[in-house]
Amino acid sequence: MVDNIVFGIGITALAGALAAVAGAAEDVESDIGSQGDPNSQVQLAPQMGFIHRIFNKAVAGEPPAYGLWCALGAGIAWAFMAMQFNPVLAIILGCALATFVQGVYATTAYLGRTASLAKFGQPVYIDILKSMTSVTMAHAFVAVFTTVSLCYLMNAALGHPFPLPLLGLVWGIALGAAGSATGNPFYGKERQYQNQKFGAGVPISASGNIVRYAEAGQRNSLDNGWFSSKLGGPASGICFGLIVFLELWRTVIFEKVGGGWGSIIVGVIMILIFAIVDRYIETWARKNYGPYTTEETSA
Repeated sequence: MVDNIVFGIGITALAGALAAVAGAAEDVESDIGSQGDPNSQVQLAPQMGFIHRIFNKAVAGEPPAYGLWCALGAGIAWAFMAMQFNPVLAIILGCALATFVQGVYATTAYLGRTASLAKFGQPVYIDILKSMTSVTMAHAFVAVFTTVSLCYLMNAALGHPFPLPLLGLVWGIALGAAGSATGNPFYGKERQYQNQKFGAGVPISASGNIVRYAEAGQRNSLDNGWFSSKLGGPASGICFGLIVFLELWRTVIFEKVGGGWGSIIVGVIMILIFAIVDRYIETWARKNYGPYTTEETSA
């Protein structure tokens, strides 16, 4: 009994570490490709007269996109393992093929979206297409590989009843949701609108007026990647890592309590605790900082 719990905790820690890497890679990939909530401002920029060199590949939100890619990688790996392939090799091959599909989606999305903006003067930058696609594919492979790997650990080591493709779908959606909710604000608010005063929000008059110039020359998506890898990426990694770790931890420890109800009750208690802490932080921040106010200048 104790040995099983210790083994389960070890698998839980490993899965949480894989999830942290997946969350960081997912957010950086999303921000380099401008996929997610902030993408609307990138799409709007040429319509407002602001031509840019940002790679714009969004065809869906991050949760359904990563649900597809992780389910595809897990499904192909599952098929290879059914053919008696080594699990590590099967996962690598499956994730590589899923990443190839991601690259196809990224290419067609960038060309299609930019073509729709041709009447506003937005050109297709071939160097951006060549360089950014490979970078997003590299980050996508890391995110998909680590996610499929933790799904395999749940299935093979912890005996999860769901088949590998279904686990890939569920945790791929969770991965995309974690990156979208946690990492996107860094890219959308702190990076795209650095020319706005902190806390001022984005007025209607500034819609589409994203920051288009870097420290030297025009800004491209690699600049956004450097920024995201320092802030949004680690934040998303911590978020997704904690989700996976706490989910598996409560299952491993309390699964045998009350015929399975123990883990459910602990999960509800954890949600309530997080909700109370989040509410306290929100009210504390609003009380101490309040709404944004313009600076008063003395006459």
